[in-house]
Amino acid sequence: MRLTRVFVDAPLASGATTTLANSAASHVTRVLRLRPGDALTLFNGRGGEYAATLGPSASGAVSVAVGEHRALERESPLTLTLAQGVSRGERMDLVVQKATELGVSGLVPVLTERSVVRLDSTQSARKVAHWRAIAIAACEQSGRNRVPEVATPVALREFTATARTTGAIGVRLLLSPAAALRLDDVAPPVTHVTVLIGPEGGLSESEEDLARAAGFTPVRMGPRVLRTETAAIAALALLQRNFGDL
Repeated sequence: MRLTRVFVDAPLASGATTTLANSAASHVTRVLRLRPGDALTLFNGRGGEYAATLGPSASGAVSVAVGEHRALERESPLTLTLAQGVSRGERMDLVVQKATELGVSGLVPVLTERSVVRLDSTQSARKVAHWRAIAIAACEQSGRNRVPEVATPVALREFTATARTTGAIGVRLLLSPAAALRLDDVAPPVTHVTVLIGPEGGLSESEEDLARAAGFTPVRMGPRVLRTETAAIAALALLQRNFGDL
C-alpha cells in the first residue's frame, strides 16, 4: 500500500517530533482519516524523505514522530525550466501541476501582450503562493522530494532582457506554430533547457522577436495549433523523453 506523503515547511530530523497544522492536519485526519500510529512519509524539499508515524491531535494540530531519513531523489537529470505565459485560472493551475509531475526544476510565469490575466504586486504574491501550493501537492502525489521554484510573475520584456544578460546557459526554446524546426530536431547532448510558451493567444510577433534576440530558438510541436496548457504538457513530456528520464 502506498504511504501518504506530506510536505513540511520546516527542518526535519530523525528522532524528533514535528507538528502538522491547518490544512495539512485536516487533510491527514479528516480527508484521509489517518489515526495515531498510522505510517506516513514526510519531506521538506531539502533532500530525501523521512519515515514517520502519526501521533495524537489537539486544537486542530497533529503531532508526528519523525523516523529514518531515506536519501531518495526522483529528480530528472535534465534541468528544465518552463517560462509559461500566464493563462486563466484552471489552465495555469493545470500547467503548474503537470509541469511539476513532469520534473521541471523551475517555473517562470510570464506576463505578455495577450495575457488575459493582469496582476499587481499583491495579486502576484497571492498567485505565487497558490501555484506553489499546487506544486507541493503535485510533489506529494508524484513522489518528488524537491519542490520546483515558482518565480514571481515577470513581464516578457524583462524576462528576455535578463536572459540576454545572463549568458547562454543550456538550450533556449520558443514554442511557435510557425517555426521551421520541430522540437525533435534539437540535437543532444542537452542537460539544461528553458522553454518559453505563450498564453491563450500566443506571443505577438514583436514578442517572438524579443525571444529570438535573447537566444531562444523557435520550434514547433507539429502541424496542429495546441492550446497553451496542452503545448506545455506535450513539450515537457517530449523534452524529458529525449533528454531526461521518461
